[in-house]
Amino acid sequence: MTIDWINFTPWISSIGGLLIGFAASLLIVFNGKIAGISGILAGLLTPVSGELLWRIAFVSGLILSPLVYHLVAPLPSVQIHSNAWLIMIAGVLVGFGSRYGSGCTSGHGVCGISRFSRRSFVATACFISSGFLTVLLVRHYIG
Repeated sequence: MTIDWINFTPWISSIGGLLIGFAASLLIVFNGKIAGISGILAGLLTPVSGELLWRIAFVSGLILSPLVYHLVAPLPSVQIHSNAWLIMIAGVLVGFGSRYGSGCTSGHGVCGISRFSRRSFVATACFISSGFLTVLLVRHYIG
């Protein structure tokens, strides 16, 4: 295995991770809510009184962030080397998995582990193991 030194960005990635942690901390301290994207988005689909505004603000921030970033620096190019149907099937499986696992990587991996939730440790280990196994099978055995 080799490292792609041109695209290796440990400092920027670390700053991004700190910002995610900071934002998750602000949400739990000031709103008492976990920053799990799948749960926040699900709350928009089935709105509860008093919950709608902060959820819209959170999702809007996710959507607007790249646009704000683009004002300062060029956005990285995106290259997708896969079949559109395969991507859609993968999206459905991820959605199913996040509902089945009672949360997504942001809820379990960022917020749950930082709260020492045993369930989140198990869920995150399952996410990582499944991703590892999928890449191994697709790249080395399926093609």
